[in-house]
Amino acid sequence: METIEVTRHGGVVTVMLNRPAKKNAATTELWGELVTAFREISGRADDRVVIVTGAGGEFCAGADLWEAPSDAPPRHGLAAMRSVGDVALALHRLPQPTIAKVRGVAVGAGANLALGCDLVVASDNARFSEIFSRRGLSLDFGGSWVLPRRVGLHVAKEVAFFGDIYSAAEAKDLGLVNRVVADDELDAFVDAWAARLLNSPPIALAQTKRMLNNSMSMTMEQALDDEGAAQTVNFATRDTMEAIAAFAEKRDPEFKGR
Repeated sequence: METIEVTRHGGVVTVMLNRPAKKNAATTELWGELVTAFREISGRADDRVVIVTGAGGEFCAGADLWEAPSDAPPRHGLAAMRSVGDVALALHRLPQPTIAKVRGVAVGAGANLALGCDLVVASDNARFSEIFSRRGLSLDFGGSWVLPRRVGLHVAKEVAFFGDIYSAAEAKDLGLVNRVVADDELDAFVDAWAARLLNSPPIALAQTKRMLNNSMSMTMEQALDDEGAAQTVNFATRDTMEAIAAFAEKRDPEFKGR
């Protein structure tokens, strides 16, 4: 990997965008490395929690609009954008819970990379913007899907139409982020959340994530059927038996993901 760094520690995998001189602006190479990393992580049972962050005190300045031209034959514009969409889908399809750890700028596709994670924790120095309209562009990297689900339709239109830059506190008020913490507390806070997720039942958590992601496209009856199917799976796992035993024995359960 040339533009991202993937590290693992005790079940937590951190994916760090690593172009600090460009505020981690995304190139074609970076998108390709991200989709490869996310697809690999999705199949690894020992990767229990995923943290997405950026190097050099910045999250991601969006697409690198000044990327040097490639010697490869030019690609059809729609095909090129679909390769960007593949990254958003790979992130969305991760069965593991994902946390965006945001310092500095998260704008354009970088904002939607953060919003595409299950949880967003921001430093008090973070700044967010759906800056597309100010660049003559419309939303991408899943922003048209994830933004209204985060903040509601009318607020999403305000955020997208004007392309304003929001402080971390303003982003929290709008519903773009879950928590805002002091910059020197960000790492510890995210590590604590990751530890709590690490101690959760992986199969049950993956099913909850899937059902919540699908909830706005389902009827109540479909959702209840899906819940019933999920619980049937859960009751057949050793993790659920372990949770019941731990409750009876007044101890913390040890979940193994099986």
